This record gives sequence, structure tokens and C-alpha cells, in this order.
Amino acid sequence: MIICAGNNETFSFAQPIGVGLIESSINLTRLALFDKPEFLIFIGSAGSYGEAKIFDIKTSMTASNIETSFWRNDSYTPIDNVIEAKKIKKEQTSTLIVNSSNYITTNIEYGKFYIKHNIHLENMEFFSVMRVAKEFDIPVLGIFVVTNYTDKDAHKEFMQNHEKAKKLLVEYMFEKYKELKK
Repeated sequence: MIICAGNNETFSFAQPIGVGLIESSINLTRLALFDKPEFLIFIGSAGSYGEAKIFDIKTSMTASNIETSFWRNDSYTPIDNVIEAKKIKKEQTSTLIVNSSNYITTNIEYGKFYIKHNIHLENMEFFSVMRVAKEFDIPVLGIFVVTNYTDKDAHKEFMQNHEKAKKLLVEYMFEKYKELKK
């Protein structure tokens, strides 16, 4: 099953599950309870902490839920805040970690802390997708297109790049589908 966030980030071939950590976890849990998929592919946009370039397409099977206050030693968490997916295929590998929060990072300086820990992208839903998939023992893969950097212009860049990024992601998905059909 291919899933996406929703609102202005929908695709004709993907089931929307909601925006942010809460909506996506509630709706994906509902889907898993009533019609558990064999696997999940989450597609969507992401912000780059600095190394990934605008319109790069990246895959991930690991998500984190780290707030920027953690890097300032202003917070801690008693929960497991990094989750690795059950693989769809044995040979599947991806070491890229995608961070999720209900807040978008707008200070590029924090990107250095994330990158130091192999966290390169920011997407609001992926951690909750990973957590629900883990709970229901569903293999999962995330495919992301970079729309912006996590800096003061994050929202502006996202808005100006979002439509093109969605088109690139659709093209990528159809190319991958063609490869699978061979």
C-alpha cells in the first residue's frame, strides 16, 4: 500500500493518512486494523538539514522524533525516539534517518546537530508511520523529495517548490514501477 500525508500533498495512487504525527498515526492505525497491508510505502516531501539538495529523491527505513530543544539540552525523552523499519526485501538498505516533528525547523544551525547523527531530512509524518508499522509488524519504506532547506525561508521554499517536487516524485514512482514490471 502506498500512503501519503494528504491536504495539499496527495497523489492519485496513494492513500492519504493525514498531516502531522497525530492525524497520520490515528488514520494509519485505523487502516491497519481493518485491512492490514502487506507493506507500506510512504511518499512525501521533506526539508533538508543541509546536505540533501532541493529536488533530490531519497529513501529511508529509519525515522527519529527529536525536537530541537534536545540539542540544546533543554529536554529529554523516556521513549525510543529512533525506529528502524522491518525490511520489505532482505537486500534493502538505507541508512538515512528522517526526523519527524509537528514543527518545521527554521534555524539552519540545528541542521549541523542532525547531520552529525546521520539525520538528513525532516518530514512531519514519517516517525508515526514507522511506529504504527512496527506495532503491526508491517514492512515500510519512505520515499521523499526535498522541497526546502530547514532555514528561515523554509516555508517560502516549500511553497515555491512543492508542485514541481510532487511531479518529480510521481515520475520517480512510475519509473520504479516500470523497473519492477521487467
